[in-house]
Amino acid sequence: MSNKKNLKEVAKLFFKLGSIAFGGPAAHIAMMEDEVVKKRKWMNQQHFLDLIGATNLIPGPNSTEMTMHCGHERAGWKGLIVAGVCFVFPAVVITMIFAWLYQQYGQLPKIEPFIYGIKPAVIAIILGAVYRLGKKALKNVELGILGALTLIACLLGVHEILALFACGLLGLILYFVRNSKNTLNSFTPFLLLQVVITPSTLKILWTFFKVGALLYGSGYVLFAFLDAELVTTGLLTRQELIDAVAVGQFTPGPVLSTATFIGWQLGGFLGAIAATVGIFLPSFIFVTILNPLIPKMRKSRVIVAFLDAVNIAAVAVIVAVCVEMGKETLTDWRTVLIATLSIIAVFIFKKVNSAFIVIGGSLIGYFLSLM
Repeated sequence: MSNKKNLKEVAKLFFKLGSIAFGGPAAHIAMMEDEVVKKRKWMNQQHFLDLIGATNLIPGPNSTEMTMHCGHERAGWKGLIVAGVCFVFPAVVITMIFAWLYQQYGQLPKIEPFIYGIKPAVIAIILGAVYRLGKKALKNVELGILGALTLIACLLGVHEILALFACGLLGLILYFVRNSKNTLNSFTPFLLLQVVITPSTLKILWTFFKVGALLYGSGYVLFAFLDAELVTTGLLTRQELIDAVAVGQFTPGPVLSTATFIGWQLGGFLGAIAATVGIFLPSFIFVTILNPLIPKMRKSRVIVAFLDAVNIAAVAVIVAVCVEMGKETLTDWRTVLIATLSIIAVFIFKKVNSAFIVIGGSLIGYFLSLM
């Protein structure tokens, strides 16, 4: 298959995922695993797990960075850029529309009935991915214990990044108890993107670039960063920030599309573009540097011990997210019914595409919310 055809395939897949991927990073990664590993077989489960583990250890939006890794696997560095851009694009366009409406009318449209059934359906998709990835990550009893400890730590409120690093270090300690030998060599490529610059858009670009370069974990930590950068400096009111984060959460794709909304409020269309480029640019740079290193890491036994522990920890973190989502979402018989039907679709009718499960959950949720 030609590289041009591969690029087209990458663009179509990640545009589709960017249009229907509700529910946060864990849900996005579950959908990717379904499409990239299970259906298209672009990579094996082990490599996908390694990418998740490595992505969790660098700043930026995890699911968006995973799209870049997947695009690189299929179509090289061009695939990395195309996958990232296509995944982010639908959320950015939808967010711009909401930002314009908000600027015109001062409030957000009522869309709750349309997303009522999405989260219960997404929980089922995440459970399906956890089952498949967990089977691959659980290589021995020690890793099982490390995974269980990570899950308990996350449920008790320990930050996911601390839990991942701690699990990785424990994995290293277990390895050194048995043996020790390591080598690692690396070469790092680099990526540059450009945006139309004026003094005001440059300031917006720089503000969001700093956030994108420092944001660890999921996009939900974004609120604290933006509060410090924008609200305390008087550039934005807290209510505007809350509304911006709400838009990022109920639109598909990465929650970091919040940046697009805020950029529009600060500087119109060009402000939205500058904020979007600023917050996602560090991820393109980090992934471009990291991607070539992961296969080399697998050649070092020490790094393998660390990666295996981080991989099982990453699965445990996804389980913890699923538990928290369940507590927040499964609040009445309607959401329980949607979740049950979605779980049946995921585990019994295994060929059903995750996109149809999301759309089905949304439609059922809409009709049930009218009752």
